Amino acid sequence: MTKETFATAINCMDGRTQEPIISWAKKTFEVDYVDAITEPGPDKILAEGPDTLVESIKNRVMISVNKHGSQNVIIVSHHDCAGNPVSKEEHLDQLKKSVDVISSWKLGVKTIGVWIGEDWKVNKLIEHI
Repeated sequence: MTKETFATAINCMDGRTQEPIISWAKKTFEVDYVDAITEPGPDKILAEGPDTLVESIKNRVMISVNKHGSQNVIIVSHHDCAGNPVSKEEHLDQLKKSVDVISSWKLGVKTIGVWIGEDWKVNKLIEHI
């Protein structure tokens, strides 16, 4: 029996972003499954808090990394986000800060920041190993 492989997506709860990121992650990282951690506007949460929600996300990421062996953690920002209705530029600034926050957890994984635009396609913007 082959060991199942996982990636982790910290994604918005917006249903429009779910399938694009799962398909992209499976293809990009050649994994069987993508653990989904969803919050409205997760880029803003990771960049600005509150600390209780950041800690909640961190705990769920640690389960994915420690129990499922995920080697890739993806943070998603997207167009038309109801949970974080700011400009694309502000999303991208929050995305960079989010990658820095996740990297500071020292999980020994690759952290990837992606943008999902109006076309609902995934664009990798930031990678930190």
